[in-house]
Amino acid sequence: MRLIVATFATLSALATASPALASEDTQYWQTLSVSMALPSNFKVQDEIVFRTSDAKGFYELENATMVGYKVNKQVTIWTGYVHNPTYLHGDFKAMERRWRQQVNVDNFAVVGKVKFSGRVRLETRWRDNVAGTGWRLRPYVKASAPFVGKSTVSVTHESFVNLNTTSFQKTDGYDRMRNAISVSVPLNKKFSMDFGYLNQHGFVRNGPDSSDNVLTLGLSANF
Repeated sequence: MRLIVATFATLSALATASPALASEDTQYWQTLSVSMALPSNFKVQDEIVFRTSDAKGFYELENATMVGYKVNKQVTIWTGYVHNPTYLHGDFKAMERRWRQQVNVDNFAVVGKVKFSGRVRLETRWRDNVAGTGWRLRPYVKASAPFVGKSTVSVTHESFVNLNTTSFQKTDGYDRMRNAISVSVPLNKKFSMDFGYLNQHGFVRNGPDSSDNVLTLGLSANF
């Protein structure tokens, strides 16, 4: 537990290193995720993320449908499609489509009661009626430990690295990071709920950085 708290403190310090320079927003993200096991070590997952904010109102509805193949007890390979319309105060703004590929590695290290997992995600991005194809890398790491009763607490970090530039992906290199802490509570054998806090820090060249303070709530089902 002390290791998780120390890790989160470090990540939070990185995210808020220059608060006077950051443009802040408060956001609310709700997630619904359904996973189903298939024959021959395959899995299918559908995840919907509904995002609102004080500054932008309802601004995003992301739907990711993925198919995974479990290579062994630790490694799962995934691919799928992300349907991602964006809005501004509920008014349609743009349609983004992504082809997502990723490798998940569960429990690659254990320190006491803390288990570490990771993911490397590559996204190919298109926008309707906009020229260009964007490529983006999203490495992710999670540390989890028992909390209260059957619940667990997790600290996560995710980086966004743009691999090229387009008319909508305007800069390459390190674009933003997400640092989060959350608690997951099993409701029964198939359903669980998680809630927490996430900071999304955007690195803006030749301008003030952005810092989104996000309250998260999720419901997951596994069949």
